[in-house]
Amino acid sequence: MELAIATIIALLPIINPFSTAPLFLAITEGDTEAERQEQARKGVIYMVCILLAFLVGGTFIMKLFGLSLPGLRIAGGLLVAGVGWKMLYPKDDSGQTSAERHESRRKQDVSFTPLAMPSLAGPGAISVTIGLASLATDWLDFVAITSGILFVAVMVFVTLRLSTRLVSVLGVNGLHAMTRMMGFLILCVGVQFIVNGIIGVASSPEMVHGIMRAINTAPGF
Repeated sequence: MELAIATIIALLPIINPFSTAPLFLAITEGDTEAERQEQARKGVIYMVCILLAFLVGGTFIMKLFGLSLPGLRIAGGLLVAGVGWKMLYPKDDSGQTSAERHESRRKQDVSFTPLAMPSLAGPGAISVTIGLASLATDWLDFVAITSGILFVAVMVFVTLRLSTRLVSVLGVNGLHAMTRMMGFLILCVGVQFIVNGIIGVASSPEMVHGIMRAINTAPGF
């Protein structure tokens, strides 16, 4: 239960469906309400599949590339903090070039890209998912993380379905304020990841043995 709540707290600010709502409306411009709902449904399904794939294969990826947990936490923390910083000081183009925006509007199916990836299941969400996978010790932990991902997916789907009403109620300024609030939370999460990673490196047996060896071989000992 605690791991499921941790998954929701970690993923929801990073995925941030409130900031995706204006992008979703832009890339589905000209679609009917039914077509928008279909794009939202498929986009959320793709997002869940991407995150579950990294949840299951996260440990294998770490072993394959020789990655340590502290190193992954530091790298993920830097990436997540960067996402939060960009949300605090967003660009007007939302990270898309004019060619990407044109391609998004021209395509009939935008559910996988740019909606599912990188808007929903972006690098930050993937990094957090791999980090959560490293905390799992048995299959119940994986079930808890999966339930957290599914809960976030429901929240994202509801937000995208209500995106037209959401934008009309909050307005552009309200959405920008919500994005900055989420950005600050994400920045805090990223910094905490870095702190945990540094503590993990400092307390690792290799580091402790190295420090003790240096102390023992130093002059005067």
